[in-house]
Amino acid sequence: MKVGRYLIVFVLLMGALITFGDRGLIDNYRMEEKLLVLKKVNHEITLENIALKKNILLLRNDPSYIEMMARNELGMVKKGDLVYRQAQ
Repeated sequence: MKVGRYLIVFVLLMGALITFGDRGLIDNYRMEEKLLVLKKVNHEITLENIALKKNILLLRNDPSYIEMMARNELGMVKKGDLVYRQAQ
């Protein structure tokens, strides 16, 4: 009779440890969620890196792209362009 009680207590204790303990089922579920989030962030960074590499190649090799960037981001104009300024 006492062995049965100890066995039941032991099984319940082990079940609680497997479910709630460190590296248990709940902890495993949380880690899987974190892994999915990290994979998504990693994929977004990879896509951003690909876009930046394309931009670098264009800036190194394409004079018309360099001109477009200089005009748009730096506000540069080339000789013969008309510049309009708005009064504020």
